Amino acid sequence: MSTGAAVCGIGTAKPPRVVSNDEATAQLEVDSAWVERRTGIIGRHWAEPGARLHDLIVEAGRNALADAGVDAADLDLILVGTVSADSITPACAPLVAAELGAHRAGALDVSAACAGFVSCIGLAAGMIESGRATRVLAIGGEMMSRYINMDDRQTAAVFGDGAGAAVIEASDESRIGPVILGSDGEQGNLIIIERAEQQIIMDGHSVFIEAVRRMSEATSAVIEQAGLSFRDIDHFVFHQANARILTSITEKLGLDPDRVVHAIAHSGNTSAGSVPLALGQLRREGRLKDGDRVLLCAFGAGLVWGATIIDWGRHG
Repeated sequence: MSTGAAVCGIGTAKPPRVVSNDEATAQLEVDSAWVERRTGIIGRHWAEPGARLHDLIVEAGRNALADAGVDAADLDLILVGTVSADSITPACAPLVAAELGAHRAGALDVSAACAGFVSCIGLAAGMIESGRATRVLAIGGEMMSRYINMDDRQTAAVFGDGAGAAVIEASDESRIGPVILGSDGEQGNLIIIERAEQQIIMDGHSVFIEAVRRMSEATSAVIEQAGLSFRDIDHFVFHQANARILTSITEKLGLDPDRVVHAIAHSGNTSAGSVPLALGQLRREGRLKDGDRVLLCAFGAGLVWGATIIDWGRHG
């Protein structure tokens, strides 16, 4: 007999270094106002040279475990959504598990770009609902500053570093879902990081169009599958790629702007870290209450996308 799954704690982490628009665009013929106008970004956090992603992810994981009141030794599985692991192998997740003290947990990375955290939430819920796990730590984290071409105006000021985590546990009630995941590899060339060059190459205009389209479709589909309406959602937490994308989705779907979370201003696009960082900001601002219904939706390179709905709070 399957059980339900619920999010019972969240935690976030960012590198201490804050980088202004002027610093990020020092090699470009643009100014801070241009960046803010086009992206909604005022600043972002970049890791120092030599910093390790898994240290940042461990910090977010510890914060989530503390928030949930869960011991790492009780975790069954750790999922890390990332495309910027410190090494090709070992993966990030086993290192995180060891440092957290999750010695009996399985651990693996999930490579789903900006949709990494939403994908991890869906996989975690499935493992718990099937009875194969009781507690899972789902993390999204990136150091995208490693892959920025400082001479490229499409990416130099867009990306930031950060991580966010959620503890998911078995519950008497199903509080996560439905889960929708999709892909379109035929358009994989729109966002690329080649192994040799190690730099982000992005067709910004096409990505903008696809991001609005795919996240709008996924949002509508997951609400329909849940038997809900847009009015039933208290908070829409979309991937924080660009403030204009958020505005376009809001207008396309006719959403209440006050229910759409904008957290990009001081983080930038943190890829898989984006959704949990935005969720964490919503929580810190005191806007996330037990019983709230939260829609998570993300889109990224692949192309891949995903959406799910969380009934917030520990119940059952």
